[in-house]
Amino acid sequence: MYAIIETGGKQYRVAPGDVVRVEKLAGEIGSEVELPIKASFPDTGELYSGGSVKGTIVKAGRGDKIIVFKFKRKKQYKKTIGHRQSFTDVKVGEIQL
Repeated sequence: MYAIIETGGKQYRVAPGDVVRVEKLAGEIGSEVELPIKASFPDTGELYSGGSVKGTIVKAGRGDKIIVFKFKRKKQYKKTIGHRQSFTDVKVGEIQL
């Protein structure tokens, strides 16, 4: 059985036992989170909507630095900015329909 969840404006395909890297969620490591299901597909192959996925926060951190470089030709304008995106790793527990 697997489900499609939505969090942080993105959708992820998850199954019980998976570890998924999602956008930053509020909560401490080890705390339980509940994510809404957009669609779920049990072993019978039927489509269900609604329900929730229970998971546990395993890790939280920030990704690698990405360098953003902007410039305008002929104007001597150059600007360099770095960005690190925050993330949360969630271990999927049970899928409730």
